Amino acid sequence: MQKSSSKLLYWAITCALAGFIFGFDLIVISGAEQKIQSLWGLNGLEHGFAMSAALWGTVVGSIFGGGPTDKFGRKKVLLWIGILYFISAIGSAFAPNVSIFAISRLIGGIGIGVSTVAAPLFISEISPAERRGRLTGMFQFNIVFGLLIATISNAIILKMMGSENETAWRWMLGIEAIPALIYSFMCFTLPESPRWLINNSKRKEGKRILGQINSEFSEAELERKVVEIEQANSLESGKPRIFSKPLKLALALAFLIAFFNQLSGINAILGYAPRILGMTGFDPGESLVNASLITLVNLIFTLVGLRLIDKLGRRSLLYIGSFGYIVSLTVCAWAFHSYRAPFSDAADAIALKNSASSIVADISQLPEKYTSRVTSENLSEPWVKEVASDSLKSAKEEAGFGSNLVLICILAFIAAHAIGQGAVIWVFISEIFPTAARGFGQSVGCATHWIFAAILTLIFPLAMEAFSATQIFGFFTFMMILQLVWVRLMVPETKGVSLEDMQANLSKE
Repeated sequence: MQKSSSKLLYWAITCALAGFIFGFDLIVISGAEQKIQSLWGLNGLEHGFAMSAALWGTVVGSIFGGGPTDKFGRKKVLLWIGILYFISAIGSAFAPNVSIFAISRLIGGIGIGVSTVAAPLFISEISPAERRGRLTGMFQFNIVFGLLIATISNAIILKMMGSENETAWRWMLGIEAIPALIYSFMCFTLPESPRWLINNSKRKEGKRILGQINSEFSEAELERKVVEIEQANSLESGKPRIFSKPLKLALALAFLIAFFNQLSGINAILGYAPRILGMTGFDPGESLVNASLITLVNLIFTLVGLRLIDKLGRRSLLYIGSFGYIVSLTVCAWAFHSYRAPFSDAADAIALKNSASSIVADISQLPEKYTSRVTSENLSEPWVKEVASDSLKSAKEEAGFGSNLVLICILAFIAAHAIGQGAVIWVFISEIFPTAARGFGQSVGCATHWIFAAILTLIFPLAMEAFSATQIFGFFTFMMILQLVWVRLMVPETKGVSLEDMQANLSKE
């Protein structure tokens, strides 16, 4: 029993490492995004495209990832994910222009999209019902762990090389190649999913792996489990998949949980955290440290969520998360409204300070109140830096409480997400679909998630130019109120239910 449990844990951890690189890749760009914009002179739309390239790749990967996962098996697809991550890291680090950079990020995004299909699906298929939430949730834990390591890595590289170094951002992105290689080699030690093997005429091999997972089973119990899997598959095989009742309900649930996940603003806030905090008076160095604090809180509360997911259940965690979202986003919107004047002064002072520190600066981008005094000829003079530092110090003192309140609210928002949607989404999507359509259904849920993530990341820079932060955070608050209503009216509880029984339960809804 102990041996099989250790083996199961090792397999789940190995598979979940795809989530670590996913998280690392997703957030590592936040430390480089402002440097990339200035290096290639990108406007708001071009910058949004470069930033969202990986997310559009996730859309492609999640849409088309289900087919190969069902056809070739979970293990082979998981291995190719690592290869795509490696290619993306090297390509991004050495990109000579924004086009090559965007293509490299797109390749990594495809890996991310496929990983959200194959990894949770694999873990859920090898896990006993009573441990499925915690084990499948390890994918989310590793995503968050990757976020934390990426922000720490960015901060260390920035500290060692300096914010003025023109190649620091390339090191930030290229270092991802190391965990990508480690993960790829570890994938060779994974077995194939026993459910996939049984449903693809490899009954003997599937039964053998199922026996390794459930070493406490007698031969008769093991045979009954194999027959149960075969029967669940045969129930679906005679029906048009899209018209079967459990699949239609599961598709609606997967679409809505992914939709609300992104309309909370989570990816936009994580991806642009340094910039959002910079709007309140935190300079780039402080913002990166605070971004590390954000991911640390994310990690801690993800552990709390995974601790509770098989005890309280998926639905209860979504309730907790919804209330946390609503409170934190509402207060954040209020802070941006109440402190808009000192926040604006602080942002202007930071812009001047950054321009005064640059070798080449675009004077037209300086705040209007400074353009009459500062020119391209005197920009590098010591008095300009002194003006910038004094202005920033004064503005930060005035905005002090408001700046800290925004930071606290964002930390609370992250905690609510980690306990609720963050802990639940990949577990929930991986366990609600009928056996014959599990890869297809997983693709639909993941594609929905990434389509909205890509759209939000693409338009967020434009939204920050067109709308106030109060309006943006107010919109996210409204969407989370709608999520709370959805959880109350539609979401079933899935804890402790076998994948085969889930199919029968959804047929009765």
